[in-house]
Amino acid sequence: MIARLAPQLAEVVPARRRLLGPDEEPAVRARLGEHGEARITLGVVAAGQGDLEQAVTYGEWALKGDRQSLPPLLMVSREPAAIVNRDFADEATGREYLDHLTTLGRAG
Repeated sequence: MIARLAPQLAEVVPARRRLLGPDEEPAVRARLGEHGEARITLGVVAAGQGDLEQAVTYGEWALKGDRQSLPPLLMVSREPAAIVNRDFADEATGREYLDHLTTLGRAG
Protein backbone atom coordinates (compact mmCIF):
# COMPACT_ATOMS: atom_id res chain seq x y z
CA MET A 1 0.00 0.00 0.00
CA ILE A 2 2.75 2.47 0.88
CA ALA A 3 4.38 1.87 -2.49
CA ARG A 4 1.19 3.02 -4.24
CA LEU A 5 1.15 6.17 -2.10
CA ALA A 6 4.85 6.94 -2.54
CA PRO A 7 4.38 9.50 -5.34
CA GLN A 8 1.90 11.49 -3.22
CA LEU A 9 4.05 11.12 -0.09
CA ALA A 10 7.12 12.19 -2.01
CA GLU A 11 5.48 15.52 -2.80
CA VAL A 12 4.53 16.33 0.81
CA VAL A 13 8.00 17.17 2.09
CA PRO A 14 9.07 19.29 -0.94
CA ALA A 15 5.74 21.15 -0.82
CA ARG A 16 6.29 21.92 2.85
CA ARG A 17 9.82 23.11 2.09
CA ARG A 18 8.50 25.49 -0.58
CA LEU A 19 5.92 26.79 1.88
CA LEU A 20 8.36 27.31 4.76
CA GLY A 21 11.25 28.76 2.82
CA PRO A 22 14.93 27.94 2.37
CA ASP A 23 16.68 25.40 4.59
CA GLU A 24 19.29 27.94 5.63
CA GLU A 25 16.88 29.67 8.00
CA PRO A 26 17.38 28.10 11.48
CA ALA A 27 13.69 28.07 12.43
CA VAL A 28 12.76 26.44 9.14
CA ARG A 29 15.59 23.93 9.45
CA ALA A 30 14.32 22.95 12.92
CA ARG A 31 10.77 22.48 11.63
CA LEU A 32 11.99 20.41 8.70
CA GLY A 33 13.98 18.23 11.10
CA GLU A 34 10.66 17.07 12.50
CA HIS A 35 9.97 15.36 9.19
CA GLY A 36 13.00 13.09 9.24
CA GLU A 37 10.94 9.99 9.88
CA ALA A 38 8.77 10.75 6.86
CA ARG A 39 11.88 11.09 4.72
CA ILE A 40 13.21 7.80 6.03
CA THR A 41 9.89 6.16 5.19
CA LEU A 42 10.19 7.48 1.65
CA GLY A 43 13.72 6.08 1.56
CA VAL A 44 12.40 2.66 2.59
CA VAL A 45 9.86 2.79 -0.25
CA ALA A 46 12.55 3.80 -2.75
CA ALA A 47 14.92 1.06 -1.57
CA GLY A 48 12.13 -1.49 -1.74
CA GLN A 49 11.56 -0.46 -5.35
CA GLY A 50 15.26 -0.91 -6.11
CA ASP A 51 16.10 2.80 -6.35
CA LEU A 52 19.28 3.06 -4.25
CA GLU A 53 20.09 6.65 -5.28
CA GLN A 54 16.66 7.94 -4.23
CA ALA A 55 16.72 5.88 -1.02
CA VAL A 56 20.08 7.29 0.00
CA THR A 57 19.01 10.81 -0.96
CA TYR A 58 16.00 10.60 1.36
CA GLY A 59 18.06 8.98 4.11
CA GLU A 60 20.80 11.61 3.97
CA TRP A 61 18.22 14.40 3.77
CA ALA A 62 16.54 13.06 6.91
CA LEU A 63 19.81 12.96 8.81
CA LYS A 64 20.63 16.62 8.03
CA GLY A 65 17.96 17.78 10.48
CA ASP A 66 18.27 19.06 14.00
CA ARG A 67 20.96 17.13 15.89
CA GLN A 68 18.61 16.70 18.86
CA SER A 69 16.43 14.52 16.65
CA LEU A 70 19.37 12.39 15.50
CA PRO A 71 19.09 9.49 18.02
CA PRO A 72 15.45 8.72 17.17
CA LEU A 73 16.21 9.08 13.45
CA LEU A 74 19.11 6.65 13.74
CA MET A 75 16.78 4.17 15.40
CA VAL A 76 14.21 4.55 12.61
CA SER A 77 17.05 4.29 10.05
CA ARG A 78 17.58 0.63 10.94
CA GLU A 79 14.94 -0.48 8.43
CA PRO A 80 16.39 1.30 5.38
CA ALA A 81 19.90 0.33 6.53
CA ALA A 82 18.86 -3.33 6.59
CA ILE A 83 17.44 -3.05 3.05
CA VAL A 84 20.53 -1.25 1.75
CA ASN A 85 22.78 -3.81 3.47
CA ARG A 86 20.78 -6.71 2.03
CA ASP A 87 20.28 -5.41 -1.51
CA PHE A 88 22.99 -2.83 -2.18
CA ALA A 89 25.99 -3.59 0.08
CA ASP A 90 28.14 -4.28 -2.99
CA GLU A 91 27.51 -0.80 -4.42
CA ALA A 92 29.66 2.16 -3.38
CA THR A 93 26.65 4.36 -2.65
CA GLY A 94 25.19 1.70 -0.39
CA ARG A 95 28.45 1.22 1.51
CA GLU A 96 28.91 4.98 1.91
CA TYR A 97 25.40 5.36 3.33
CA LEU A 98 25.93 2.50 5.78
CA ASP A 99 29.30 3.94 6.80
CA HIS A 100 27.68 7.33 7.38
CA LEU A 101 25.02 5.78 9.63
CA THR A 102 27.72 3.93 11.56
CA THR A 103 29.73 7.13 12.03
CA LEU A 104 26.66 9.05 13.21
CA GLY A 105 25.76 6.26 15.60
CA ARG A 106 29.23 6.35 17.18
CA ALA A 107 29.18 10.14 17.47
CA GLY A 108 25.70 10.21 19.01
